[in-house]
Amino acid sequence: MGLKFAQIGIGNWGKNIFRNFYNLNEVDMLAVSDLDDGILKGLKANYPGVETTQNAQLILNNPAIDAVVIATVPETHFEFARQALENNKHVFVEKPMTLKSQTGEILVELAEKNRLKLMVGHILEYHPAYLKVKAYLDSGELGEVRYLYSTRVNLGVVRKKENALWSLAPHDISIALMLLGKNPSRVVCTGQSYLQPGIEDVAFAMVHFPNGKMAQLHVSWLDPHKIRKLTVVGSKKMVVLDDMESTEKIRLYDKGVDLKEDFTGYQEALTLRVGDIHIPKLTMQEPLKLECQHFVDSILNDTPPRSDGFDGLQVVKILEAADKSLKNHGEPVEIL
Repeated sequence: MGLKFAQIGIGNWGKNIFRNFYNLNEVDMLAVSDLDDGILKGLKANYPGVETTQNAQLILNNPAIDAVVIATVPETHFEFARQALENNKHVFVEKPMTLKSQTGEILVELAEKNRLKLMVGHILEYHPAYLKVKAYLDSGELGEVRYLYSTRVNLGVVRKKENALWSLAPHDISIALMLLGKNPSRVVCTGQSYLQPGIEDVAFAMVHFPNGKMAQLHVSWLDPHKIRKLTVVGSKKMVVLDDMESTEKIRLYDKGVDLKEDFTGYQEALTLRVGDIHIPKLTMQEPLKLECQHFVDSILNDTPPRSDGFDGLQVVKILEAADKSLKNHGEPVEIL
């Protein structure tokens, strides 16, 4: 018998999450809840053994369920996750974990108090290409990382309640934390709303770290191109990850500027270095499948998830600070 799972929320992305958990050998998916009865009927036709309900409380209060997957709209994440943790259930919650750091702290404390796993759906932390970039960093091949910048833009999907920052930036913030460290100090963010008053369609955020490292993020759902790109600049080498590439997702550039210790003039101090470009062969697997398996393994092995509640809370704190800066026309905001 496997772990008893249930899921709240079965929308477009929720269907993919459900499929991956359902297909894991260690999981018995008992029930799914959603407000849309049509979606539930369609799921029931394909998965007749799974109970369906429009009442999420039947899942949250069911003592037979070991873990709850929450894939609802962000404004409901906190309340569903809180009830699940209070009812002694492990929780997988989609990003962002919550919409306020105060409520995020409550979830982290509940999970610790009840010795439960709380994992956030920061899917790129399980993506083989992004993990390859981290491996370059950890091995020292990049040297000291100086800064990174990412672009996540497309035409749509336009949200009605959350701006492009909250909708898109959690992905890139989680990667910036994975690569640069967990304690950024301040953020500056600018952007604009064109389609709906008060809901920014485009945002540019600069996240500063105490050690002088920086992460620049560009997100938009109002752009002619679909771009998912990350560039990391190190003291030895530089790497570019293009997630829209089907086969050659990563290019490692042996490029840099070397500083000579003994020199007589400024022109002698700096040497530009342009070397080879290496394209590594990646063994690609579905990141969502790897993410779901990681959550299950963390429960079975009693190990902390990579994207745990602390990780989710840090992302929310940065989003909060960036949103405050955005609303104040780019005023720098300290990250508490």
